Amino acid sequence: MAANSSKRKQGEHFAIVPSKRQKQNELAIRNQQQSLMQRGPPRSSSLMAPIMLLTGHESEIFTTEFHPDGETLASAGFDRLIYLWNVYDECENFAVLKGHTGAIMELHFNIDGSTLFTASTDKTVCCWDYETGGRIKKLKGHQSFVNSCCPSRRGNQMIVSGADDSTIKLWDIRKRGAVQTFQDIYQVTAVCFNDTADQILSGGIDNEVKVWDLRKNDILYTMPGHTDTVTGFKLSPDGSFLLSNAMDNTVRIWDVRPYAPVERCVKVFMGAQHNFEK
Repeated sequence: MAANSSKRKQGEHFAIVPSKRQKQNELAIRNQQQSLMQRGPPRSSSLMAPIMLLTGHESEIFTTEFHPDGETLASAGFDRLIYLWNVYDECENFAVLKGHTGAIMELHFNIDGSTLFTASTDKTVCCWDYETGGRIKKLKGHQSFVNSCCPSRRGNQMIVSGADDSTIKLWDIRKRGAVQTFQDIYQVTAVCFNDTADQILSGGIDNEVKVWDLRKNDILYTMPGHTDTVTGFKLSPDGSFLLSNAMDNTVRIWDVRPYAPVERCVKVFMGAQHNFEK
């Protein structure tokens, strides 16, 4: 060894050449990975990857929704900002809307995606122009945190909101104040319209889903079943069924058609967890 090392030229380097067995092992691993990918379920999405991480918010995110055309995602939360993201390619953030002075609890697009509505702990509901990013209107009238809002699907653009002041308010963006107010006993945490916008569905800390008639200005019927606070609603595309989420760790489907059976809860899903803070 001493003789061989003495013959080595000064500054000469020797590359480590992989052995034949190492090459075979690496080739086998690559073939195995390709085989696993081919055996997996085929991707049906146009996303760059099955999971895309969108970073930018400075605090907790409370609400998200896709634009009706499926090209944009809106998100908002404790940092009082509304972020708009491209859904495809790199999922870049292309706009940030500012204006609320409190956490944004819920946001929704209207049916054609031209307007965005937000409910906030600053006691207001805001309307935003999707194309310009500017705030169209600030709706004031609630006396406490606004937990939920929802735009109507048909007719003149109406918005319903529910708040910790135990009221549900109906708004017409063409008018200054609320056009109708429904007084509940408990804090309201979730609201939405029915398909024809002549009824309002609400949920709160009393665990019940209530249906309000706009013409009678009173409760039409209630749907008991949840055992803890109702936190969110989504009406089915045809308006026949309501999906509700609650802190009892269940998601339920309700039949809200006019002539439905007495037992309106048609399905219960288990497994959607709320954390200990609720």
